[in-house]
Amino acid sequence: MKKVMLKTTLSLAVAMASSQLFASGFALNEQSVSGMGTGFAGRSSSADDASTVFGNPAGMARLEGQQITGGVAAIDASTDISNTGGNSRGTNKGDMVPFTAVPFGFYTNKLNDQWAVGFGVYAPFGLVTDYEKGAQASGFGSKSEVKVITFQPTVSYAFNDRVSVGFGPTFNRIAGVLESEKTLNPAVSDTNVKIKGDDTALGFNIGVLVQATDTTRVGLTYHSKVKYKLEGHTTVSGPAATQPFLRNNRYDASLKIDTPESYDLSVTQDLTDAWKLYGGATWTRWSRLKEITVNNDGVTAAGGLLAPSQLGTITEEQNWHDTWAYAVGTSYQLTKQVVLRTGLTFDQSPTNNTNRSPRIPTGDRTIFSVGLGYKVMDNMTIDLAYSYLKEEDVKVNQTAAAPSTASYRAKYENSANGFGLGMTYTF
Repeated sequence: MKKVMLKTTLSLAVAMASSQLFASGFALNEQSVSGMGTGFAGRSSSADDASTVFGNPAGMARLEGQQITGGVAAIDASTDISNTGGNSRGTNKGDMVPFTAVPFGFYTNKLNDQWAVGFGVYAPFGLVTDYEKGAQASGFGSKSEVKVITFQPTVSYAFNDRVSVGFGPTFNRIAGVLESEKTLNPAVSDTNVKIKGDDTALGFNIGVLVQATDTTRVGLTYHSKVKYKLEGHTTVSGPAATQPFLRNNRYDASLKIDTPESYDLSVTQDLTDAWKLYGGATWTRWSRLKEITVNNDGVTAAGGLLAPSQLGTITEEQNWHDTWAYAVGTSYQLTKQVVLRTGLTFDQSPTNNTNRSPRIPTGDRTIFSVGLGYKVMDNMTIDLAYSYLKEEDVKVNQTAAAPSTASYRAKYENSANGFGLGMTYTF
């Protein structure tokens, strides 16, 4: 049997929306409802609850006793597809991102004045796009779904009441599905190619938190890259599955992908006893994503209407670039029980006008957020948050690799509403 290398875009074709995510690329921000209320400004300097395990593990040193923080964020995305063209046929309904929920949970325990431990379960990356059957863009990616679930045991150490550090290894499970509906040849139409794979890999988060003055706190968090090698299979269905060179329609497949590292620097400033101001900047190394290569074993060169190298999506370059996200926010302690929050975020997209794919038709985005924290008991707080995301209009212009002549172009206008509900319990 001859190994044939097939190229496709994973994009990273990875629990939740694509261009509608509240972080750049396919990263997820939804690990904290209290943070969501301020647009995630001050994520690495706030340490308001146990979600600091993700935001900045050094922040566990500031939390008293034991805390449990859990919740869910829901994303309702909307896309308007217009100015379509190309020689592909089909519909353009624009409802390719399903309503999605992102759960999370964290626990911390302050052992003494120096040491604290904790753990978290959350989704750092995620993506779903699922076009309607017969969509015009389906030849360039009918479905992309990838979920990353992370478990992070964590420890922090306070050198004194001013400086603390924290570290947590991450155990990451990734699973992905990619589908494309292809017209490979005038004599072979409506062929579906489905790629599935999964892997488990290690990474780490590390942070430092400094109480620079009595009213100013600065935090820096580093989230490491994670290297995956997904193992799975490629399945071909439709007319192409009957071609002579396809001795069967299911092949062992593997691909390598790195999720990027990021740095988060933020400041929390106490203005008065009631008002706090937050600011932050996040840099993410999305330039690691150039393209994805899927290796399929068992495709022979026995001839037929199609050459083996023409199976599935041939090539989609990504050539993503590094991004910056900036956020400012504020909170106001209205009463002893109620705190109000708001924030504004500007988030760059890693895509470019040349290689942008229907799998992730994303552009730069602006996000406005509001939130509320209500202490229902001395040891229990309920957090609510709402975010509205609006992206710049972007264009997709794709042409399939030879010998296919398929092409697709369109204008995408993306927006989304995000809703968060969380609870923190101290004991």
